[in-house]
Amino acid sequence: MSTPSTVDRAFETALYDTADDALDTAASLLAADPAADAELARRGEDFVATAWRRGWQPADLVRIVRRELDDDVHGRLVAALIRAQAPHDRARGPRWTAQLDAVPEQAPPRTDRFSHATAVLELYRLLLRLPALEPLEAGESPYRGRENRPESRTLARIRALLAKAEATGYPEEAEALSAKAQELMARHSLDEALLSAHAPSPDAPGIRRIGVEPPYEQAKAVLLDAVADANHCRAVWNEPLGFSTVVGFEADLEAVELLHTSLLVQAEAAMTKAEAAQRAGGRRRTKTFRQSFLAAYAHRAGTRLRAASEAATAESGTATGADLLPVLASREAAVTDRLERMFPETTTTRLRGAGDAAGWTEGTRAADHARVDRRRPLS
Repeated sequence: MSTPSTVDRAFETALYDTADDALDTAASLLAADPAADAELARRGEDFVATAWRRGWQPADLVRIVRRELDDDVHGRLVAALIRAQAPHDRARGPRWTAQLDAVPEQAPPRTDRFSHATAVLELYRLLLRLPALEPLEAGESPYRGRENRPESRTLARIRALLAKAEATGYPEEAEALSAKAQELMARHSLDEALLSAHAPSPDAPGIRRIGVEPPYEQAKAVLLDAVADANHCRAVWNEPLGFSTVVGFEADLEAVELLHTSLLVQAEAAMTKAEAAQRAGGRRRTKTFRQSFLAAYAHRAGTRLRAASEAATAESGTATGADLLPVLASREAAVTDRLERMFPETTTTRLRGAGDAAGWTEGTRAADHARVDRRRPLS
């Protein structure tokens, strides 16, 4: 019978026992045996490969490690493992490749062997306990045969408009830029829907996970849900793991990700400004103010997004003479079916900590400045 390796003994001591003394004992074993380093790294790559089989993706893994371990050292360690495992993995599509390309290339910091072994074991403890997730790959790229097509001019223009909206210090300008971006998103979605409806092999709904980062995750998840709903998608928030799963067609998913990110930037800038004004008036504001601000912002922005989307649909149908309602109804049914098969049981959550009247008022006002109803095209 073979003698257990140093790595086996360390794992038996630390990975299945969360006590600090067990971790210290296992780290001491690894620190004292440099010959175990290669095997320790290989085991880490195996943990990464297991995470992929359990439905995780590169961006998910980086996010959960940074969220749970709250340490740049662990983030660098998991990034190194992901990059090391990638050459041994199968091809998984363009979005997976894009996530791999986004994994940071910073090497873990140099430290003493005991500290390094401790950090590695803490990371492996987390990877070992990751739950299984709903697999995304079957719907990752619903554009059959068009996965590598270049980004359309419309999406490039939307990105540029949102970047300007985030950068400007003038609320009226941000409002107009965001409005134009949503108008273009709605038209782009309708164009894609009509193309798909007449294609020999119609597109199917795809899926994306979008991180919902602290603080104020509830309000941010509400904003993401509102953006998804306005763009013909559905979102389900996983609070413990810090992300929402969004189901929809590819053009709509792209719009959701772009607009949610932009509105968060705009909301946080407006919130900072509103808090400064409150303090200048002698009123000290708290976490409740910020939670209320973001909740009101999400509610108001969602209302205006839906109005802009409905107006664009009506105008496009009139301009093209196309009957869009059957196409949109069919796509909505496909999205709902996909979501219900993935999540047969969901629950609703009541928004907590949004009872500050001043925060709600200021958040509503900020959403008005970022409103996205239809406007005349910018010159």
